[in-house]
Amino acid sequence: MPLSQLTVHRHDRRTRALITLAGEIDLESAPLVRASLERCLRDGIRAIDVDLTAVTFCDCSGLNAFLHAAQQTTVVGGTLRLHYPPKTLARILDLAGCGFLLLGPPLGHLPPPLGDTPAAPRPAPPHRSVPLAPVLRGDAR
Repeated sequence: MPLSQLTVHRHDRRTRALITLAGEIDLESAPLVRASLERCLRDGIRAIDVDLTAVTFCDCSGLNAFLHAAQQTTVVGGTLRLHYPPKTLARILDLAGCGFLLLGPPLGHLPPPLGDTPAAPRPAPPHRSVPLAPVLRGDAR
């Protein structure tokens, strides 16, 4: 049985990091995900965005790694958001009812890093208690 393959790329900007994952996240590769996210926190990163566009599969061990990292990030006053989850992960998030803990806006709509000049104020969006439905169905691409 071949080992699952996962690549991790990290791009930092002050206290924000973009983690781009490519490949499969499963029992074999979830420890790499967990270690990569923990390293961000040790390096002082407090806003972690995880781009899952190139992830072809993610099982519950990957979800566990993301939930653990989200908890640890919250403890230090930060945020962790998943973007463009594969259908398998979107389905698990939907079934478990925990998508609101991990899903964020599309990467093109990220707020500027702290310290950048803010844009003109926008009207407040309507209150939503859950993420937008297309993300939960896995159509976020």
